[in-house]
Amino acid sequence: MTSRTDEALGYEQARDELIEVVRRLEAGGTTLEESLALWERGEELAKVCRTWLEGARRRLDAALAEEEDDEEGEGAEGAG
Repeated sequence: MTSRTDEALGYEQARDELIEVVRRLEAGGTTLEESLALWERGEELAKVCRTWLEGARRRLDAALAEEEDDEEGEGAEGAG
């Protein structure tokens, strides 16, 4: 579950922290408890990034649909 602090993170901030979490996990040398905490944090950060990307995708799809509607409207006006 993401916290309010996580929700306030920008995409780049969450991505950069996620990269650091992955780096620390790959480097090893942490206790099992530390590794689990890092893993959980990584899951939260990945969720934040996914939310940002899904929002960006929705905005892009909406902009493309609007552009398509505008182009269809201009074609209909020119036909009359």
